[in-house]
Amino acid sequence: MYQHTTQVRVRYGETDQMGYVYYGNYASYYEVARVEALRHLGMSYRKLEESGVMMPVLENHSYYHQPVLYDDLLTIKVILAKMPSVKITFDYEFRAEGRALVHSGKTVLAFMNADTKRPCRPPQVMLELLKPYFT
Repeated sequence: MYQHTTQVRVRYGETDQMGYVYYGNYASYYEVARVEALRHLGMSYRKLEESGVMMPVLENHSYYHQPVLYDDLLTIKVILAKMPSVKITFDYEFRAEGRALVHSGKTVLAFMNADTKRPCRPPQVMLELLKPYFT
């Protein structure tokens, strides 16, 4: 299993009139967390795209446990529980300073050949970088 954490501070413009994070912004937080998790692993979205592989989102699930508020410092844990095949699943756990789990979620992305727009296997370099976490 591969895990990585990153932090994001909630900005005023990401909240609604009640001061809660607007629900549509969680997808952006997911993207920040998974991009940083891949970067920490040694693989960037840019490298994937340059190699001809795109990663469209197939599923996006959000679970709201507690309100997340303006200026909260979120620690977002990204979890890859299994090796990717033609799909990759990212699980997310959000914690705010001094508080228990405030949000969790999941996204499923596909690997797609940029030229043919057909599903493909993940790049071998990504599999090699992930292999030590799954042996």
